[in-house]
Amino acid sequence: MYVRDAKNRDEVWLLDRIEESGLEDPAFRSRDYVIALDEESGAKAGLGRVRVHQEDDAEFCELAFVLTLDVWRGQGVGAHVVERLVAEAGDAGFDRVYTFTVEPDYFLTFGFEPVDGDDLPPTLRERLDAVRAERGDDAIALRVAPEAFEMPEAYRDRFKRATPADEPDPGEVAIEETAEDFGIDPDETTYKYDTGR
Repeated sequence: MYVRDAKNRDEVWLLDRIEESGLEDPAFRSRDYVIALDEESGAKAGLGRVRVHQEDDAEFCELAFVLTLDVWRGQGVGAHVVERLVAEAGDAGFDRVYTFTVEPDYFLTFGFEPVDGDDLPPTLRERLDAVRAERGDDAIALRVAPEAFEMPEAYRDRFKRATPADEPDPGEVAIEETAEDFGIDPDETTYKYDTGR
């Protein structure tokens, strides 16, 4: 498994996953995203992005979107997406990365710390209000300095061994599907290009 920057060719896949998640990205640009992939199969396992907010002469970086596909959950995929995004924000010169969530425990694992809404700059306070309106009043603000980000070793181990949950067990025998599985009677059904043989 590894995480890379999204490419233009990933745009349709990203838009489909965003739509399926029920969340919105009003300023979608594929180049703002990173994607987690399986090295062997090339299967995409998760995605994430940061959003930059400007206020007067200041810029603030928000970890705005992290999604792990259902079959890859619980294997450290989201953690590595977060790690990559925080590192990229640090490389871009941001000394803090913010996120707004109703599930703070996940982010606390990585060294994020809660921030009182009143202590946020006006732009981020507005963003917190928008997240609360969308996801509920339980949403809180958190932030981390890129150099303070911590990845638990258990997440690294899971990520190295990640496999999709729907992948068949190597010892399992594959069952071949038949026409009857789809409600087709092969003795009675004719086909458009049936030659009568």
